[in-house]
Amino acid sequence: MKFKPGTQNQPPEGVDRTSLWFILKNGRLLIKTDDDRALIPESDELEGNGLSLVRRQYIGSLDERSCYAAELASDDPPGEKFELKRLRSLVTLLDEGVFWAAGRANQLLFWHRTHLYCGACGRQTEEKSDEQARICPACGLINYPRVSPAVIMAVCKADHILLARNKRAWTPFYSVLAGFVEPSETLEQCVEREVREEVGLTVRNIRYFGSQPWPFPNSLMIGFTAEYAGGEIRIDPRELAEAAWFDKSGLPRHIPPPVSIAGQLIEWFVKNHS
Repeated sequence: MKFKPGTQNQPPEGVDRTSLWFILKNGRLLIKTDDDRALIPESDELEGNGLSLVRRQYIGSLDERSCYAAELASDDPPGEKFELKRLRSLVTLLDEGVFWAAGRANQLLFWHRTHLYCGACGRQTEEKSDEQARICPACGLINYPRVSPAVIMAVCKADHILLARNKRAWTPFYSVLAGFVEPSETLEQCVEREVREEVGLTVRNIRYFGSQPWPFPNSLMIGFTAEYAGGEIRIDPRELAEAAWFDKSGLPRHIPPPVSIAGQLIEWFVKNHS
């Protein structure tokens, strides 16, 4: 299923009974389960369940089926048919298109909830009818959904890749390095800085790999590959618990799934290094 984001804040005429509803509460997605599959509820399945929803909005379509986002207004249990699951935990359980639709819902709902008031004059903002934006009726300030650019990079040294374990990770989960772009910084400069700050290494031959939205809550991940240029690994203990070089036959057990750009960078390394 391929997700097509809505380009304007204008839903199609009427809400079809088979429309999909991406309903969230504190980063958890409302799902129904069927044979260990995570499914998104349709309009007719929500009728009569007494769910109180706020911030309803159209977000796009999945294979011509309209998709809507909403938040649960209370912490009451969602009923016997449904359960709330952390969106992050559903990365490998949802169809890829469904996951990106859920990610857009999570990102837009977070943005709406955190931009209810104007940052210039403090008045309550309103939704713009012709585009995805919020406008202040008093001073006219327009706010668009926030996107935070971050670089993510596969650093290679001959036939080894650099992987690290974040200090805040609950499990021994290893991934490539990543970090947010700072003002007045190019993407390539950010790659160099993040590698230097997090593990004390220098890199060269930085090459663009690809990009991916990562809605936790509003990142845009810009992927790169880079070659080791010099230095010894010295981790920043405030960020990392461990970092090391791995060859493709000795990768850690817990690495990012292929749906993520981190997983795709590791797959690229496995295919292109021997």
